Amino acid sequence: MSDLEKKSIDPATIKMLKKAQADGCETIFDRAETMKPCPIGAEGSCCKNCAMGPCRVPAPKKKGETAAEKTKRTGLCGATAETISARNFARMVAAGTAAHSDHARGISEVFLATAKGEVPGFQLKDEQKLYQVAMDFGVEIGDRSIKDIAVDVGHKAVAEFGRQEGEPLFIKRAPLKRQEIWRKLGITPRGIDREVVELMHRTHMGVDQDYRSLLMAAARCALADGWGGSMISTELQDILFGNPVPVFGQINLGVLKKDEVNVVIHGHEPLLPEIMADVVHDPDIQQAAKAVGAKGVNLAGMCCSANEILMRHGIPVAGNFLQQELAIVTGAVDAMVVDVQCEMQSLAQVAKCYHTKLITTSAKAKIDGATHIEFEEHNAPNVAKKILMEGIQNFKNRKPNVEIPSDTADQVVGFSHETINYLLGGVFRASYRPLNDNIINGRIRGIAGVVGCNNARVTHDDPNLTLIKELIKNDVIVLVTGCSAMACGKAGLLTPEAARQYAGAGLASVCEAVGIPPVLHMGSCVDNSRILMAATAVVKDGGLGDDISDLPAAGAALEWMSEKAVAIGHYFVASGVFTVFGTTWPTTGSEEVTKLLFEEFENTVKGKWGFEPDPIKAAKLMIEHIDKKRKALGIDKARERVLFDMAKRRELDAA
Repeated sequence: MSDLEKKSIDPATIKMLKKAQADGCETIFDRAETMKPCPIGAEGSCCKNCAMGPCRVPAPKKKGETAAEKTKRTGLCGATAETISARNFARMVAAGTAAHSDHARGISEVFLATAKGEVPGFQLKDEQKLYQVAMDFGVEIGDRSIKDIAVDVGHKAVAEFGRQEGEPLFIKRAPLKRQEIWRKLGITPRGIDREVVELMHRTHMGVDQDYRSLLMAAARCALADGWGGSMISTELQDILFGNPVPVFGQINLGVLKKDEVNVVIHGHEPLLPEIMADVVHDPDIQQAAKAVGAKGVNLAGMCCSANEILMRHGIPVAGNFLQQELAIVTGAVDAMVVDVQCEMQSLAQVAKCYHTKLITTSAKAKIDGATHIEFEEHNAPNVAKKILMEGIQNFKNRKPNVEIPSDTADQVVGFSHETINYLLGGVFRASYRPLNDNIINGRIRGIAGVVGCNNARVTHDDPNLTLIKELIKNDVIVLVTGCSAMACGKAGLLTPEAARQYAGAGLASVCEAVGIPPVLHMGSCVDNSRILMAATAVVKDGGLGDDISDLPAAGAALEWMSEKAVAIGHYFVASGVFTVFGTTWPTTGSEEVTKLLFEEFENTVKGKWGFEPDPIKAAKLMIEHIDKKRKALGIDKARERVLFDMAKRRELDAA
């Protein structure tokens, strides 16, 4: 492999890396070569939680330290390697939960304002889902108006963040056995904000100094994300913008247009992107583009904002996390519009190499060197038009070095929990029963969720794709979100035709019968809550145990890089799922903490962590776990199909 081929398996990415080198523009791929990660920090063994530090307690050179040796490996305050490692892990969970839940708070506030009719440009598009959430929240429906129901739902949603006692309202969606496990362990969340604040308090110098206690508290905080903030965000976004249904779209840098104004929306909060997806069709906007010599305005997405508007509008996707700089490197992006989470500060420097105008829109996330146009939900359409006009006016400033790779791929996305339910059973018999039956009879071996980020420390897209191809080859149906979903789109795994090409015979037969891909795109990072709902639906449909931990299922995030990924992984583990991470693992500095997460958690929360950077080995771990669960359920033996004639049917009736 050439040096560039070691950086990415995506052809468009490699082409733009060559262009960046020729243009003298530094990218994250260059910095990854020159800046190596701190080995002590990478293993979670550095504590900087007070001004006496940082204290470094690297992992022991041998396993099984004596008590005296352990004593020597402490911080100034006496904090052990186990305490330091657990604190660092817990702080990642707290930060990830805060990120998702702050996103959800913003959605909840706009939802409530929309219900009251206070924000032009937004409306409630999915009344059926509103009724479902209202019932989950205990809001009276009766013959009340949609507005009154929605206002009550909005108030209840906003109150979830500051709840001081009781349990989050969506907790009762989980299987009853799972709820019992959480209550017995004392890790059922309370208010979302309360869990984040308490976990940060616990990790302050001199507070919680028992690694077991810290990691259970981290589990409670993570559950406040998965069954709280993220689930609130997903559900209210579906009501506001419409529940995703299968839609065709395109992905990769080739979706940019040389003869059009290209505006790329990058980030995670879908409020402004949703308005821009509507406003871009305004005749005045398109006419303004023609006035500067362009054929029109081409809107494209990047990262999770892309997933949101792709699922609901078919807006093309320019790429995933590690392609954000490379979109600008094409020289064809007239404006890149960012809000929160996963935006590189280097975008401002890359933009200076070309003509791109970088525009920040969130009061919480400003970048030095960018233009700031703050999103105001009460004036959303006008803000969206102003931003589009910035891109239009910048079109004339393009430099001669425009080069757009031709690479694009078709994809079918938008598989929400409700859509899967409908596709499997139809309008009148919507059910997960066909999925359960095909797992029981062995055509489908099990279910895997492969989610998460890109990481510049590994070959871009390769670990996720290698893992997913190995899983579907072995008849494991895969659910994807976030940047891993985009990797699948670029590789052609998100079309029904992919089943015949990549899947095992059993999985392919089911996919072809239903008309679905072997890999189902379920949305953005916060939409991992859809996977929780799908897993719960499988449990409730029967035949595969009475808890999520009984299912032949596993999760993975082999290219993870953000604290959100740790929060997501921990709420899946705390919900009973075996979850494998790759690239690096943040507790290797402590043998005890790692053992607790990788082994002992299976005895308490009934889920556990795993770490395996090699995607083929990771797939083997997941398949072995799935087979273990199949054996426990008594469905590990192949069942021969028997076609009954009329005589045999009469014998059954007589019996």
